[in-house]
Amino acid sequence: MKIYLLLPLLLILGSCEKQLDQTPVSSITTENFYSNNNDFLQGVNGAYAQLSAYPSQALWLGEMRSDNINATSDGNRDWDGVNNFSPNITTVGFITNAWKNNFNGIFNVNNVLQALETKSSVIGDESLVTRYTAECRFLRAFYYFQLLRLYGQVPILSSVKTAAEVNTIERSPVAEVYAFIEADLSYAAANLPDSYPAADAGRATSYAAKGILGLVYLTKSGPDYGVNGAGLASNEYGKAAALFDEIITGSPYSFIDNYASIFSYDNENNSEVIFDIQFASSLNGAGFPSHLAPVAFWTGQGISNSYGNGYGSSTFPVTARLVKSYTTNTISGTDVRYAFNVATSYTKSPFIKKYIDISKKGTNGTDWPINFIVLRYTDVLLMKAECILHGAGGTQAEVDAIVNRVRARAGVGAVSNVTLATLMEERQREFLGEGLRWNDLVREGLAVSKMNEWRIADGITKINEIVPNYVIYPVPATELQTTAGLYIQNPGYN
Repeated sequence: MKIYLLLPLLLILGSCEKQLDQTPVSSITTENFYSNNNDFLQGVNGAYAQLSAYPSQALWLGEMRSDNINATSDGNRDWDGVNNFSPNITTVGFITNAWKNNFNGIFNVNNVLQALETKSSVIGDESLVTRYTAECRFLRAFYYFQLLRLYGQVPILSSVKTAAEVNTIERSPVAEVYAFIEADLSYAAANLPDSYPAADAGRATSYAAKGILGLVYLTKSGPDYGVNGAGLASNEYGKAAALFDEIITGSPYSFIDNYASIFSYDNENNSEVIFDIQFASSLNGAGFPSHLAPVAFWTGQGISNSYGNGYGSSTFPVTARLVKSYTTNTISGTDVRYAFNVATSYTKSPFIKKYIDISKKGTNGTDWPINFIVLRYTDVLLMKAECILHGAGGTQAEVDAIVNRVRARAGVGAVSNVTLATLMEERQREFLGEGLRWNDLVREGLAVSKMNEWRIADGITKINEIVPNYVIYPVPATELQTTAGLYIQNPGYN
C-alpha cells in the first residue's frame, strides 16, 4: 500500500501507517484525484496523518499540565506557561499548533468524505465505501473530541469550507459539538470492522469507536466548571459503562499480565492496544520518547544531544508526591510500574522514561520506531470501575476486582472498598506518561482542588493558583485576529 497526506488545496508526501510505503505526489488536487479505489485508499490513509501530532499534545498539554510533572526551566521556554498556569499563553506554539493540527485533520477528513459522496462509484465495492466513510467519521470525531477537551467551544465544520467561509463560522456550544462527535462515533461503531489483517494495523475498529465514545460520555458527564469546558454534568455513566462492557466481554482485546510488555518495541499492537498511532523509524519516526527526558540524560549516556527535546538543561521531574505514591502505597512487593516508567539513576531528578529503549533508537530524537497507545484495555477496565462508582450498574466487588487485577500486575497487593479518590490514584500510577492524568482530573472535578493541594503541599511557588478558567486552554491569538469579533477569548486569558 501507499499513503498520501491531504493538506489544504494540495496533496503532498505524508505518512500514517507503519506498514504503508510512501510515494512522492506532484501537485495533485482533490478535484482531479479520486479516480479509482487506490486513490480513495490513499486519501483515507492521509486522513490518519494528523494523528501523528497527538502524542505531543498528550505530553506537552496533558502531562505537563498535571501533577505528574514539576518541570524546571533554564530560560523562557514555550512550555513554561502551560506548566505554570499562566494567563498569557495565547501565542504559545503548543496551543497554536494543537488547534491547527486538529483542524487540518478535520479538513483532510472532510475532503475524503466529500469525494466519497460524489465519486464513490469508482471504488466498485459498497462495503469499502462504508468502511472508508466510517474510518473518516471516527477520525473527525477524534480530532473534534481533542479540540473540545483543549478549548471548549469550537466551530463545527461538517464539510469542506473555503477560507472565507471558515472566517464566518462561530464557535458552537459544547453540547452541539458533543452531538456532532457522538453521531460520528456511533456511525463508526456500527460500520467499522471488529478487526483488520496485520497489514492494516493502526486502523480504527468498531471497538476503538466504542471505547472513544464511552470516554466521550464519561467526559461529558463531568462538571462544567462554569467555563464552557468539556463537562456538561450529563450523568451518562450508564451509556459509557455499556460500551466498555462490549469491549470487556466481546472484543479480541485482553489484559496482559506483564506491564512492560505492553509498551515493548517488539510487542506492538498487542492485545492491550485498542487504538494506537503508528510510527516507524526512517519512515515516520516518533518524537515523543524524547520529549520529557532531559538532554543531560542523552549526553550522560554518550548519545548525541540531537536525541534531546531542544530545551537545553531544562528538566521534567516526576513530582515528589507521585514518587511517594509509587513507593509507599504498597501492601506487598514493589510497584513494577515505578521502575519501568521512571528513571531514577541518570540525573538528580527522576523523569519519565517509559518509551525509551536505547537499543531501538533511530537517527535522532524524532525517529523512534514505537507506537503511541491512545486507548488500551486496562483503561477501559478502570473507566468501567469509574462508571460504577458514579452510579452505573455494578457493584463495589466489581470495582475492587478490577483495581486489584491492575494492582496484582504491578505487584503491590490488594485493596478493598475502592473509592473514586483511590481509583484516580491508581490511574495516575498506571498511566504515567500516557497523557491521561490532566483529563482524568478535569472530568472528575479535581483539576482545581487536587492541583492546588499538590502545589501547596510540595511548596511549588512558580505555578500560579489554579482556577476553574484553566481547565481549558485559550483560543490561539492567531484565530482571534483572523476575523475580529468572531471568537470571544476563553475567560481568564489575556
